[in-house]
Amino acid sequence: MLKLKRILLIASSEMALTPAFARARALACATGALLHIVAFDYVQALAVAGLLDHDAMAQAREGYLRVHRHWLEQQARFYRCGGMLVSTEVVWAKSSLTNLLEYVNDFHPDLVIKDTHYVPALDRAFHRPLDWRLLRECPTHLHLVTSVRNPKPLNILAAIDLSHLEEMTQGLNDRILDLASTLAASCDAALHLLNVCRWSEISDAPMSVPTGSLYESFRDAVEDAQQEAFDVLAERYCIKNTRRHSLTGIPHKVIGLFAQQNAFDIVVLGTVYHHRPDRFIGDTAESVLNRAPCSLMIVKPLPPTRLNEAPSSLQLIKIN
Repeated sequence: MLKLKRILLIASSEMALTPAFARARALACATGALLHIVAFDYVQALAVAGLLDHDAMAQAREGYLRVHRHWLEQQARFYRCGGMLVSTEVVWAKSSLTNLLEYVNDFHPDLVIKDTHYVPALDRAFHRPLDWRLLRECPTHLHLVTSVRNPKPLNILAAIDLSHLEEMTQGLNDRILDLASTLAASCDAALHLLNVCRWSEISDAPMSVPTGSLYESFRDAVEDAQQEAFDVLAERYCIKNTRRHSLTGIPHKVIGLFAQQNAFDIVVLGTVYHHRPDRFIGDTAESVLNRAPCSLMIVKPLPPTRLNEAPSSLQLIKIN
């Protein structure tokens, strides 16, 4: 089972206790992991003033950061009273993708937690929101928090994808269930497993097989293979029959609706991005994030250099 040792919370620059604070505290307390809280703070007016008087700006900036550090340390001191290991840092920099990724790569967390914010469709049409770009580029597991009705999750949904051969997804289904089962065990939460067959989907994802090209017998064979793989995974992670769900439809729509109807606290799903444009898996995670019914836990595959170390995973079917 996965062991979470280092959790990184990317805090808001507004010195406010957001849902991500509550979730990070609950998960760190449940897992015994070190919680490190970092806030990126940058005031454009102070930066511009520094062009005229560098010394005065440096003093003003330090005074501003001192207030933020003091506030963040107060929160950490409160958490430490409960026996948690907590550290904090305020960085004078914009919360850009480059700065966030550089910090994550330096800190090497097992899990990154951040508040997510709704971005209107018109804005998304002209630029990729930071959360979407983090979803693609963050090298480790990423928890995007929408709200925390239950800071310590009570119901967790692991959404797997059995429509691709495992070598294409780098053992991602096992990684999803490994993290989901760790969270469920640590938080004493109910773990559900969901697989969505893509038969009603027409060219929604480049790697899917169009329905019209399938003979009925072939479709039945694939469905049987998926069900067998689904059952083996469920047994491996000791998921009860009443918590196993196989549905049909467009994955992101089915996942979102199912999570909403059953009041899940977290949906755990995976994403894999290859550099070649014809090797793209992971659009389901982006689509779910667009209308997230609850907080999302985005699971990443093993880095390429560690793939050979991973245990062998399930393969669906070979057609001769």
